[in-house]
Amino acid sequence: MIPIKTKEEIEVMAKGGHLLKKAINEISLLLKQGIETIELENKANEIIKELGQKPSFKGENSFPFSLCVSINEEIVHGLPSKRKLKTGDIVTLDFGIFFKLEKFLGKDFNKEKYPNLLNGFHTDMARTFSIGEIDQETKRLLTVTRKMLRLGIKKVKPGRTIGDLGETMQRYAKRQGFHVVKGLCGHGIGKDLHETPDIPNYGKRHTGAKLIPGMVFCIEPMLSMGSDDIKLSKNNFTFATKDNSLSAHFEDMVAVTENGVRVLTL
Repeated sequence: MIPIKTKEEIEVMAKGGHLLKKAINEISLLLKQGIETIELENKANEIIKELGQKPSFKGENSFPFSLCVSINEEIVHGLPSKRKLKTGDIVTLDFGIFFKLEKFLGKDFNKEKYPNLLNGFHTDMARTFSIGEIDQETKRLLTVTRKMLRLGIKKVKPGRTIGDLGETMQRYAKRQGFHVVKGLCGHGIGKDLHETPDIPNYGKRHTGAKLIPGMVFCIEPMLSMGSDDIKLSKNNFTFATKDNSLSAHFEDMVAVTENGVRVLTL
């Protein structure tokens, strides 16, 4: 069953999403040649501590870090380490924060009026960045993946289906000559980090669950320059392209409203 959020819950998730977007922007300022990716993790934990919140990813299916740092052929769940970034790399920062409401809304929050808000909510988003100069085709990979996300978001409206979103994104990616990674997808989000429904980046029109007001989910297109086949790395967490081709990943958290779509990670 797909969880439906109240207007108050969506408002709270939007506040969290706004802070998450600011956090990713802050972490991205550290991206440069020579930085060890563990320093990005340290910055993420520093931000979480300043906010008085908890990481969404750490401990989820035993994942050991707060931030995912995926480099080049790595698609998702890259592990921060002593590895140094170099010019020409592309790097995806995927970050989630769990906002506990007592700390988030302040002492004046009416707990009796909104008991459904007390347990807190997850937030989640991703962006791919380049380190220094990258070639034109790699720039195009990032541009196309970013636009693919915008097209998917634009399609969100009550009465449309999850297949409508996927078909729109897939058709655009195919026209641009890139391959949709089909083994990974977006997801519902709220009190749990991963809720129903799944949000594939491909599909057929008029198929899948219908979108109704109150649904909240993450749209996260992942594209490959080469094969859409994936492999699990030896660390048992990181997924990469099977042929080691470059990949990009952009993600936003959205809510279906009576008037259309609301992007919560703004």
